[in-house]
Amino acid sequence: MSGLLALLTCLAFTSAAAKPNAGLKTWGRFRKLPYPGDKAFLYDTFPDDFIWAVGTAAYQWKARLRRTQGALYLGHFYARWEPMATGDVGSDSYHNFRADIRAIKQLGVSHYRFSLSWSRIFPNGTRGSHNEIGIKYYRTLIKMLKDNRVQPVVTLYHWDLPDHLQQTLGGWSNPEMVGIFKDYADFCFQTFGDDVKYWITIDNPFVVARHGYGTGVVAPGIKNDPDLPFRAHAAVWHLYDRLYRPRQQGQLSMALASHWIKPSRTRLESLRECQCSLDHVLGWFARPLFTDGDYPPCMKERLGSRLPSFTPEERAQVNGTADFFALSHGAALSFQLINDSLKFGQLEELDLRMLLYWVNAEYDKPPIFVVQSAIIIDGVNVIGYTAWSLIDGFEWHREYGIRRGLYYVDFNTLDMKREPKTSATFYRNVIQRNGFPELPENRPAQGIFPCDFAWGVSANSIQVETTPSQFADPSVYLWNISNNGELMRLEGVTAPPVRRTTHCADYATIRQQVDEIRRVGVNHFHFALNWSAVVPSGDVAHPNSTLLGYYRCFTRQLLQANVTPVVTLWHHTRQRSSLPPPLDTANKWLNRETPEAFADYARLCYRELGAHVKMWITLNEPNDEMVSYQEGHQMLRAHALAWHAYDREFRHSQGGKVSLALHMDWVEPAFSFSREDVEPAKRVLDFRVGWFAEPIFGSGDYPLGMRSWLRQLNSLDLPVFNEEDRQLVKGTYDFFAISHFSTELVTHAKEDSYTYRAMLEFQQMIDTTWIMSPRPVVPWGLRKALNWVREHYCDVPVYVMANGVQEDPARFKDSLRVYYLYNYINEALKAYTLDGVNLKGYFAYALSDERDPGFGMYGHVQEEVIIKASLSNYRNIIQHNGFPIQGAPPQQCPSMPQPCLGCHVLVKRPWPVVGFLTLVGSGVLITLGLIIYYTAKRHKECY
Repeated sequence: MSGLLALLTCLAFTSAAAKPNAGLKTWGRFRKLPYPGDKAFLYDTFPDDFIWAVGTAAYQWKARLRRTQGALYLGHFYARWEPMATGDVGSDSYHNFRADIRAIKQLGVSHYRFSLSWSRIFPNGTRGSHNEIGIKYYRTLIKMLKDNRVQPVVTLYHWDLPDHLQQTLGGWSNPEMVGIFKDYADFCFQTFGDDVKYWITIDNPFVVARHGYGTGVVAPGIKNDPDLPFRAHAAVWHLYDRLYRPRQQGQLSMALASHWIKPSRTRLESLRECQCSLDHVLGWFARPLFTDGDYPPCMKERLGSRLPSFTPEERAQVNGTADFFALSHGAALSFQLINDSLKFGQLEELDLRMLLYWVNAEYDKPPIFVVQSAIIIDGVNVIGYTAWSLIDGFEWHREYGIRRGLYYVDFNTLDMKREPKTSATFYRNVIQRNGFPELPENRPAQGIFPCDFAWGVSANSIQVETTPSQFADPSVYLWNISNNGELMRLEGVTAPPVRRTTHCADYATIRQQVDEIRRVGVNHFHFALNWSAVVPSGDVAHPNSTLLGYYRCFTRQLLQANVTPVVTLWHHTRQRSSLPPPLDTANKWLNRETPEAFADYARLCYRELGAHVKMWITLNEPNDEMVSYQEGHQMLRAHALAWHAYDREFRHSQGGKVSLALHMDWVEPAFSFSREDVEPAKRVLDFRVGWFAEPIFGSGDYPLGMRSWLRQLNSLDLPVFNEEDRQLVKGTYDFFAISHFSTELVTHAKEDSYTYRAMLEFQQMIDTTWIMSPRPVVPWGLRKALNWVREHYCDVPVYVMANGVQEDPARFKDSLRVYYLYNYINEALKAYTLDGVNLKGYFAYALSDERDPGFGMYGHVQEEVIIKASLSNYRNIIQHNGFPIQGAPPQQCPSMPQPCLGCHVLVKRPWPVVGFLTLVGSGVLITLGLIIYYTAKRHKECY
């Protein structure tokens, strides 16, 4: 059975036949919808009369056969010749149905879908083996449901054919089964029909026909004899319609399940293959029922004589024998397509909304049972949803290997004890709220940031070309002035080398990069230096003066453009250490000399660039999971030494600020109302962020939770701060800087060994409703991260130093990045205006794809620079300083003082400057005096 069964009905129903392949327009229609906004989670509620339900199947949750006096099931027959488990025990709902009723009441559902056990009612499959005990059980179950105001939705056949019918008749391959199934249904309508308004004849006939009687993957395991019990379903529908509908007023259909498929290429041929894939799974049954009583043309064309044919009379008998479209769709349905043969080279995925639209178009708006946001967006009137399943049980070919119930079942206890899982709590809350009402925190905020807010853009590095391009060519050229005006190079002739002082204006790459930064509209630019390039020998007494000169010119040009440079001394990359070669080959950060060497390197940078740089990042994202605790301890000492060096030697003259930047993606409990998930989330944040933050911004030591957890594991890996180091590290900050990109969910339960982190005992998860590219886009995670900083370290000034999303570099209309920046900045505004976070600045990541592929607001095609859509949108937000309230008066900000590029010289060496200015002034006065003297003398001579 599928993971989901939904109850829906379209806005209107018409008996006119749909146009052939009308569903083919689905892929084009959704491709034209605005991305990614159309994929974002929709906050809204369902209609007041919406149906909330939960479901089970008889064989998966039945009791031992010897305790029920029932006959063998088809599934039991299948297990006898295959070394597999069976559902003969299951979760024993037969003897524990009162516990199931309590669970149903706890959920608050209005409907309960379950299947009748054919062999419990008729042990050998026919009326002559009538079993009153089994019948009484179902009467009692239905009565208790109705007493608790829960309406039953009953399935007649959910894959548990009595073994006697399989052994003696060959099961559904024998035409006699039509009459036998009709008689069984007739008895059920007579016995239970007055209390049942929704009937399902057969659940997921695709599995029965293809894998039960085709591939042999599931019971009864018979191959090469596929046939569909269409006639049985049609006979039952006509029986109900003629004899029972007038009095009982119920509805009847067949539950159909399907995958969803997307084209591997945006070509018509790929779309047709997708259409054919759905035809082979869903259309196989849906088209005869809802369209014309015959199989889809694609199936008939490809399968030929292997596909049974309908006579005109049979088509008329089958067509229209469904009162609604019962649709199943979910992750658990993937077993239907055990191999790729029915995908026809296309890509399978979960997308219930597109499947619903396809069904609506392909079958001309039939009444549908399904779920999701189509109620608002796509014009489909959703009337109900059934979650699968109520309790854990036997999962067919997966046996007991997975647990899909909302309630956990302890199979080792006699009474099969039930316990609600967090999913049950979640579903109950959804039902109580009737969906997902929009809360204040979900709505976009309106407001502005303060006038001195730092708007920035970040790049991991800048382009460095230390040879001025216009003086690099020694060739001699002849100017053909009389003809075409072109320059012609003279072969064999070169100009003598010119010795001249390099000026900042010589570097074309600096001008180009500064122009690109100015075009964004930011007032700050963050980039990283390369330690190994600045001090290649490791000795600060012999730096790369040319490179330092380039950095000096770059920061100077930024200031002239009214852009404040923010410089990182060391940027952590997994690909390379970026340490000077002598340190890189001598144990890297584990070398006891590395922190002192880093402090010396920091002093060099402060001295050479500090006149133009007022905001420094010592270490960028050192808290990487690949960094060992010993390396991290050394990095903390290196940062502290660099901070103290600036504080003692440079702060007074330069007036800058120094801190480090930590990577801080948010970690959210998968179920926030479960303490078992809240604790792992706290633990992960301690190990990822608190590891570096607590020694600097807090106690001067590692987080208590971090130490206690490692102590439980008998781990001695975490170093101990002595008193000297504690005093050295604690308080070495001027602000708290984070880089934030995404959010993940964590739970304590081990569900997937590939994403389970054994050391911290948590499971990584993502919400399937999140937008992906390639990591989840979760704007509210930034707000929660900023609040974590405030809650732990009070009113510390906070900067978001990097925030961006990776997108296809060839997509210049980068709609995802536009959506990302707008919503993440809006969440930052909420943190500032609503939560009181002392947020001082926001830096978008990144400037250009050339240096940061996939993240840039500038794209590149060969030599051409392309301005992406995200740049204009980010600039617009900056120009408005946020999201001002419509109609509000414009923000009045004082003009920013222009930087004084030469003032640092006066501060450091005032007397030579004063002497020089005095000399120049004296020369000017003497010159003016001589001019006046000789001018007066000339006038006297004239008289």
